[in-house]
Amino acid sequence: MQPNFFTKYYVISGDTSSTAKHLVDEGNSSAVNATSDTTAVDAEATAAVVEKMTSYSPFLTQAQKDELRQIANQIVAPGKGILAADESTGSMDKKLKPIGLENVEENRRLYRQLLFTAGDEMSKYISGVIMFHETFYQKGDDGTPFVQILQKKGILPGIKVDKGVVPMAGTVGEGTTQGLDDLNSRCAQYKKDGAQFAKWRCVHKIGATTPSHMALVEIAEVLARYASICQQHGLVPIVEPETLPDGEHDLHRCQKVTELVLSYTYKALIDHHVYLEGTLLKPNMCMPGMQFKGQCSHEDIARATVTALQRTVPVAVPGVVFLSGGQSEEDATLNLNAINQFPGKKPWALTFSYGRALQASALAAWGGKPENIQAAKEAFLKRAQANSLAQLGKYTGGAGSGAAAQNLYVANHAY
Repeated sequence: MQPNFFTKYYVISGDTSSTAKHLVDEGNSSAVNATSDTTAVDAEATAAVVEKMTSYSPFLTQAQKDELRQIANQIVAPGKGILAADESTGSMDKKLKPIGLENVEENRRLYRQLLFTAGDEMSKYISGVIMFHETFYQKGDDGTPFVQILQKKGILPGIKVDKGVVPMAGTVGEGTTQGLDDLNSRCAQYKKDGAQFAKWRCVHKIGATTPSHMALVEIAEVLARYASICQQHGLVPIVEPETLPDGEHDLHRCQKVTELVLSYTYKALIDHHVYLEGTLLKPNMCMPGMQFKGQCSHEDIARATVTALQRTVPVAVPGVVFLSGGQSEEDATLNLNAINQFPGKKPWALTFSYGRALQASALAAWGGKPENIQAAKEAFLKRAQANSLAQLGKYTGGAGSGAAAQNLYVANHAY
């Protein structure tokens, strides 16, 4: 005879009162014994789960943790930041087509070579470079792999490992990021080939009904799984939950959504036993939507951004490397400077991981012409130096003419 609800309840609860004893009659005695055995097994399983959740992860050795922490701290060294040169093959069309170049592998290689060989001065401002898979395995004109060119400068090679945003079923225009299926083997190979850190981008949209709880949970879980896999292979994961700048929302809405996104993200990272000291965060700055009619000062943006971080990001995280999110080169630099000058508690290094906001002036100066390569390198170094000063809170302006002042916003931007 199967135990009824009351039999199960009183056996599990351990209730030995007279009422409980009356509910368990002699006909149910064998069922009670069976239930007791099952309950004991369930209790052991539950205890094992609780013990695992309340214990530190055994999957990383102390040596692995030390390496991850050292790499993360090297990336966010004072006055340094990241060059994000990880545009996909498709998105490079947006850079090359306007200057009259065909989007083919050789032109992409020439452009990346221009940036990576900008001179020894580059290492004063740039600590790491994020590359796309194709770029990671390309070589300079002399046959030296790009990875080695960067390593010789003391710059850490990084790799983009996500495979792009795809629609999330059951949501209104939201998406998740693919690439987890073979991430384990890819991370192992990238580490072997010289990568020291990785990047994975997820996106949230601010709208009347977004971000949804479903998207917040899904994206946080994806980022946590990615981070855990990276750390198993000695790659510092840059966690990028970007809130897109598309929309008419004001500064306060962006701040609140950013706080929500980061809260979900760090809950998931902790649940997955990710070693926070060996991670970096790549968030958006808190800004009004690109279609917002009002104006915000650099100080307003700094206040909202730092407050959002204070409320959500653990102090164990070594650094925050901001994305530029379609800002002009000059605005991205001025806002970073204001963030570092903001007089609040900032236990993390606050620096840059810029793509468009480090490359626009260099691209315009180059124009696809060999005779302009040196001018393009100088334009790139000028922006890198400006952001280095901004990371220290010492930028006073003056590097924002021409292409540096142009808005770089692209609606629903995809890498």
